[in-house]
Amino acid sequence: MKRSAGLLLFRPTGNGPEVLLGHMGGPFFARRDAGAWTVPKGEYEPDEPAWAAARREFQEELGLPPPDGEAIALGEVRQTGGKIVTVWAIEADLDPATITPGTFRMEWPPKSGRLQEFPELDRVAWFALDRAREVIVKAQTAFLDRLAEHSP
Repeated sequence: MKRSAGLLLFRPTGNGPEVLLGHMGGPFFARRDAGAWTVPKGEYEPDEPAWAAARREFQEELGLPPPDGEAIALGEVRQTGGKIVTVWAIEADLDPATITPGTFRMEWPPKSGRLQEFPELDRVAWFALDRAREVIVKAQTAFLDRLAEHSP
């Protein structure tokens, strides 16, 4: 069973918290909005602590060091494909223009024999919780609900 861990940045606003989500890169998600946004996260091996993986993956996916601050454990969810995702929320502000996303390689177009490189996340943006619920991977809406429970 695959496991991923990630960090969900949030910042308070006068209208409630906003969260930083990443739009999944690559050809499958290029023209999609709903269900194509995610908490910055990545897979890890069983011998790596989930917290360490969440911080490492934040750096790999965004090209920036993970922020310091109090981490709020948002628990786990099981996504449609069976992957277990563990997330922590940290209050921090980040300018989306400062990211340098990591990349991955895949054969594209399929069966072409051509390997192409794509960004892990092709963009990041801040979303109010209601808008975030409309675009995030469905199973990850639970993290937004859990964060809302912790917010004043």
